[in-house]
Amino acid sequence: MYLRGTSIINNKGHLEIGGVDTVDLAKEFGTPLIVYDVALMRERARAFKETFEKQNVRAQVAYASKAFSSIAMINLADEEGMSLDVVSGGELYTALAANFPPERIHFHGNNKSIEEMKMGIEAGIGCFVADNFYELEVLQNLAEDSGKTVSVLLRISPGVEAHTHDYIMTGQVDSKFGFDLKSGQVEKAIEITRNSSNLHLLGIHSHIGSQIFETTGFLMAVDTIFEAIERWASELNYVPSVLNLGGGFGIRYIEGDDPLPPEEYVSAIIDKVKSHVERLDIEMPEIWIEPGRSIVGDAGTTLYTIGSNKVIPGVRKYVAVDGGMGDNLRPALYQAKYEAILANRADEPAEETVSIAGKCCESGDMLIWDLPLPKANPGDILAVFCTGAYGYSMANNYNRIPRPAVVFVEDGEAQLVVKRESYDDLIHLDIPYKKKTKVELI
Repeated sequence: MYLRGTSIINNKGHLEIGGVDTVDLAKEFGTPLIVYDVALMRERARAFKETFEKQNVRAQVAYASKAFSSIAMINLADEEGMSLDVVSGGELYTALAANFPPERIHFHGNNKSIEEMKMGIEAGIGCFVADNFYELEVLQNLAEDSGKTVSVLLRISPGVEAHTHDYIMTGQVDSKFGFDLKSGQVEKAIEITRNSSNLHLLGIHSHIGSQIFETTGFLMAVDTIFEAIERWASELNYVPSVLNLGGGFGIRYIEGDDPLPPEEYVSAIIDKVKSHVERLDIEMPEIWIEPGRSIVGDAGTTLYTIGSNKVIPGVRKYVAVDGGMGDNLRPALYQAKYEAILANRADEPAEETVSIAGKCCESGDMLIWDLPLPKANPGDILAVFCTGAYGYSMANNYNRIPRPAVVFVEDGEAQLVVKRESYDDLIHLDIPYKKKTKVELI
C-alpha cells in the first residue's frame, strides 16, 4: 500500500485524508466522491515555485487547469501565487468567475474561436499561446479593433516527443499543435508577430508530452530550441524574453512508476538553460512551466460504494462500484492503471484478487483489473488513488448518470467544492418535442 500526502490508516482501520475519515466523508457526501488533499497540492505548487526562487531565476509556474478546473481549484492556485493555463472559453470563464488575476492567465489551444479570443482580449489576459497562422491573423485584427496590444507566445513543435521513458526526435513534428521548427514556420511566425502593430511577441512555448519520469526529454527540447535561438539572434536579431517549456511532469499511479521530485525537474531545466545563455552571451529568459497532473493527480482519491459481484469459476471475480467511466474515463480511453484499497477496512490483508467494474452499460467500463483486496462486501467503500487529474475534467453523463461531488480536505476539515449533479440537473437543458399538427385541406 502506497499512501500519499496526508493519507494515513487511522486507529479505526479507516483511510484518513487531510485529517478526515473517508468513511465519514462517504456518509456525509455520498459516493462516488472525489476527495482532494489540499496540503499535498500546496506542497507540490510550492516545490516548483521555490526552486526557481532559490536559484533567483525569473519564472512563472502556471497551473494547467485542464487537469481539474473548478472555482475552488482556481482559488487555491491563486493563493499559491501560480499563474494559470486555460484552453477554452469555459476554462477562462471559470477563472474569471474565481476572480483569478487575468494578467496571470495564459490561453492555449489549437482552434480558439473568435468569441474565445475576444473574451480573452476583453478580460486583459496575460498572453495567448498562438498555435497557427490563422490565429495570429485573427488576434491582430481583434487587437486592432479593440485598440489594445496583445501579448503572444508562439507554440512550436521542436521535434522532440516524450512519454515516460520514450524519447523520439521526430514524432512531434507531425502534430496538430504549434508551428513546425524544422520547416521555417517558426521564423515566419516570428516575422509576422514582430511586424504586427498590435501583437507583442513575448517568446516561445514548447510542450513535449505527458507523464514524463526523467529530465532527458526536457533537456533535449532545450538544446533544440537554443539551436534555433542562436540562429534567430544572428539572422533575425531576435532572442525570446520568455521560454515556456510546458508541463508533463509525471506522478506515481502504480508500483513501478518512478517520477522525480518537482525540484529535480526544475533544477535540471534551469541548469541547461543557463549553460546555453552563457554560451551565447545573451540575457537569461524568464522560464515558464505548466504543471497540471503533478499538482492535482495524486492529491485526488475517488471513493465508491461496492455493490454487486460476479464470480466466473476459474476465470475471475468482478466487483462492481457505483461509478466508473462516467467519473473516470481514463481506463476506458487509454487503459490507465490505478491502485485501490477498502477505505473502511484499510488495515486488513488481501484475501482475493478481483476486478473492479463500473456501472455503465459498457463491457469496457472497467476501473481496475486484478486488484488484491480483502473479501469485499456490498456497502464497503473502495478508495481509488491518484484520480485527481483528468477524472472530473473528463466526467460525463453517459447512461444519464449524474457527475460526482468533489470535496477538499485540509487540517481535519472537509469542504464541498463541487456539488453532486441531480437528476434535475441532467434534464435542465432539455426541451420537450412537440409534434406539429397537420392542417387538413377540405
